[in-house]
Amino acid sequence: MTQRIRVGLDLGGTKIAGIALDPGGSALAERRVPTPRGDYGATVEAVASLAEWLEREAGARASVGVGMPGVISPATGLVKNANSTWLIGHPFSADLAARLGREVRCANDANCFALSEAVDGAAAGARGVFGVIVGTGTGGGVVVDRRVLTGANAIAGEWGHNPLPWPHPAGPDGEWPGPPCYCGRTGCIETFLSGPALARDYLLDGGQQADAPEIVGRAAAGDAAAERCLRRYEDRMARGLAAVVNVLDPDVIVLGGGMSNVDRLYANVPRLWAPYVFSDVVTTRLVKAAHGDSSGVRGAAWLWESL
Repeated sequence: MTQRIRVGLDLGGTKIAGIALDPGGSALAERRVPTPRGDYGATVEAVASLAEWLEREAGARASVGVGMPGVISPATGLVKNANSTWLIGHPFSADLAARLGREVRCANDANCFALSEAVDGAAAGARGVFGVIVGTGTGGGVVVDRRVLTGANAIAGEWGHNPLPWPHPAGPDGEWPGPPCYCGRTGCIETFLSGPALARDYLLDGGQQADAPEIVGRAAAGDAAAERCLRRYEDRMARGLAAVVNVLDPDVIVLGGGMSNVDRLYANVPRLWAPYVFSDVVTTRLVKAAHGDSSGVRGAAWLWESL
């Protein structure tokens, strides 16, 4: 099929971002609108209306891809695993397609992030890419040969809700059984590597409230508790990503989200993961996302790479 304009939409809990890309990946139009929280019907309408606005601005009918929290269950066609809970149990993809009068493609937002960086971002040209979003939560996506690997259950790359590998025993830095997670289990990677997890660790160690950027700044200024927290964080990320390397052996791992702005991770984590990887040499690269906050919406547009 002839290449044409692609529209991508990133459905978040507070905002919906949209972009129209030309065949070469250049932005023709962009816009953000508030998410109608708690109102499923209004959310479908807001996404559809934004897609139509982007088409008008681009001056052409477009393919439509949507990055979203959670996934569409292959078994039921309904949304599952979404932190935007008003979407759960609804046929979002089918309802949006009916509203727009055409097929749409939906994928988890972390998958869209990984796809964006694999197509024309920090991992462009790599065959195997694992994309990690470490911010308020922790998620992941897998891309092979510029195609999202969804999996039989639509959960491929769901890294944050696996247990932290090789946990340290009980003690001052004890990691088992680990903090409770909203998923109902304890010790999930997300409970150690999200931004709020770093803030909790600093509070427990230093007795002070601070968010992740403040902790990084305090460590650079010589705060011993902040430095200890960042070293624990780096070791935990190294173990978490080593398990990914052992299973997927990706060429590149791309970090996005707020914690991706901690520059020291890119030197320290690969140095620390080597003992945990079942190989004599580890050539996997750890890189920062090239498109930043735009990766999700760009990846949604690239769900229609082959047109």
